[in-house]
Amino acid sequence: MNYIELAVYALPMLVVWVAYWLYKSRKHQKAAIKKLESIEAGLTEPASLHPVIDPNKCLGCGACTRACPEGDILGLINGKAELVEPANCIGHGACKTACPFEAITLVFGTEKRGMDIPILTPTFETNVPGMFIAGELGGMGLIRNAIEQGIQAVNGISKVTSAKHSEQYDLIIVGAGPAGIASALAAKKQGLKFLILEQDSLGGTVAHYPRRKMIMTAPVDLPLVGKVKLKETSKEALLEMWQEIIQDQELDINFNERLESAIPHDGNSGFSIETTKGKYSSRCLLLCLGRRGTPRKLGVKGEELSKVVYRLIDPAQYEGQHVLVVGGGDSALEAATSIAQEAGTRVTLSYRGKGFDRAKQKNRELANTLAQQNKLSILLQSNVKDITDTDVTIESDGTLTQIKNDAVIVCAGGILPTPFLEKLGIEVETKHGQE
Repeated sequence: MNYIELAVYALPMLVVWVAYWLYKSRKHQKAAIKKLESIEAGLTEPASLHPVIDPNKCLGCGACTRACPEGDILGLINGKAELVEPANCIGHGACKTACPFEAITLVFGTEKRGMDIPILTPTFETNVPGMFIAGELGGMGLIRNAIEQGIQAVNGISKVTSAKHSEQYDLIIVGAGPAGIASALAAKKQGLKFLILEQDSLGGTVAHYPRRKMIMTAPVDLPLVGKVKLKETSKEALLEMWQEIIQDQELDINFNERLESAIPHDGNSGFSIETTKGKYSSRCLLLCLGRRGTPRKLGVKGEELSKVVYRLIDPAQYEGQHVLVVGGGDSALEAATSIAQEAGTRVTLSYRGKGFDRAKQKNRELANTLAQQNKLSILLQSNVKDITDTDVTIESDGTLTQIKNDAVIVCAGGILPTPFLEKLGIEVETKHGQE
């Protein structure tokens, strides 16, 4: 074979190799830029469950980056997978499943930001025999994950309740959110005698979202219902779907009834349960509560005023008012941006951090756009010091500023109802980057 023939065969291979090398180089460069932007913006702390990659096991195949439903959360940098947009990670866990080298571990909390999590077994049972937790209370805020946890928990509960017992119910489910409804469907399929208690209205945490909020979810298999294909839907559409399921399946739900206590019977077999409306007995108890039921407060003078609330219901009610929104997560940005688009409003968004490290990119972009249009005032590294009937005082960069105010919406997140869990006997631990 002469040199000309060799060149004829080798040249196409060289072109393909160079094209592939350039493609990978651009992807690596793009991932490195995204990581740097996240660091510069202070968006380095994941809000919940997130992956940790072992560089010694990662071979840079990119399976995890392709599996992530949220897009560029993970990227390849210098041949290794890295979390390049940590603040946007919402805990799908698809990356761990996709990794062929077992290089990914899913953890709660970080070294800087701890997360309180009830101690659970693989079947979602707490340290109290017969008492289970699924969904947001256990750290799984993603709708799909909460649904799957509820179903798995009931599958384990059905084995516990297989033997005859004297209790009124096999299972009492506390909470009518996604985890609670999915649990009820699984319980009905298993032939369990159950009751759902809901201290508020249908939908749990979802019901407290602002009107018309878009909710990201994914296809799930619901017992007795089948596959539900939801990629991106509104709060109203999701609640309507739940209502239809409840009616079609004739699920028994007691609304506006709050759990007060659950005392184990002698021998840890079943519970005597007391609520705000009655008393029951059940072999097992499944807590599908949200973490927002106990809102985190500011602890400042004037917070007890009636104009201070902890969730947004309808942006239109604030038309023409001076509104302060406090917080740096998605709920705070969504509240501030939706109100800022109402006629005649003047909205201030105050956050103690230097960046919105817990908010989705689209919410951050909308907030920045409205700020550039002078429809929203953003005060980072600021703290509310005082609230009165007519104004609020905010400290920023060591300076106190008094702002005219008609309403305050505190979106500082919810705190785990630890005292209530301790009353039930449930042990809680703080995770700092642990499974």
